[in-house]
Amino acid sequence: MSNQGLIFCNQFKKILALCLYYSLLRHFPASITKYGRWVRPLRRLVCVNIFKYSGKNINVERGAFFEDGAQLEVGDNSGLGINSFIIGPVQIGKDVMMGPDVIILTSNHKFDVLDRPMRLQGHFPPRPVVISDDVWIGARAIILPGVNIGKGVIIGAGTVVTKNVPDYAIVVGNPARILKYRDETF
Repeated sequence: MSNQGLIFCNQFKKILALCLYYSLLRHFPASITKYGRWVRPLRRLVCVNIFKYSGKNINVERGAFFEDGAQLEVGDNSGLGINSFIIGPVQIGKDVMMGPDVIILTSNHKFDVLDRPMRLQGHFPPRPVVISDDVWIGARAIILPGVNIGKGVIIGAGTVVTKNVPDYAIVVGNPARILKYRDETF
C-alpha cells in the first residue's frame, strides 16, 4: 500500500472511531456500574484509535469529552473521569485517577482590546497541561492552561488549579493552595 493510502486508511479509521465513540459509546454506562464492565474495553479499543498516545489499560468513562483526541496523551493505567471535559494539548501520565466532571483547559479568550467584544477577539495560543504519574484529581476540579502537575499529587474536589503543583503536594481550594505534602503527618 502506498504512503498516501496508509494515511487515508488511518484517517478513515480515526473518523470512524470518533463517530462510534461520540454517537454511541460515550452514552453507555460508567464502568463502575453493573453493566459498565463490558463497556470499558469497548471504549478503550475505540479510543486507542483516537488519542495521540494511548497507554495500556486506559479507562475512558461515560460522557468524557476530548474534542478529536489528536492532542491527548494518556499513560498506562490512567483514566478520564465521568463527564470529564478536556480541550487542547494535554499529557496525562501513568496511574492517574480522575473523578467526575473534571475540566482541563489549555486556551483562553483574548480580552485586551476594550472597544471590541471579547467574543470577537479570538483565543490565546494553547498552553499545554502536563499531569505527571500517580496523580489523583478529585471531582469537579478545574485545571487551567499551562499548568504542570507534579508526581504523586492529590487535587481535592472542586479545586481550581491555576499554577504548577510540586511533587507529592495535596492541593485544595480556589485558587489551589498547598494543604500539605503526602509525606507529612497531620
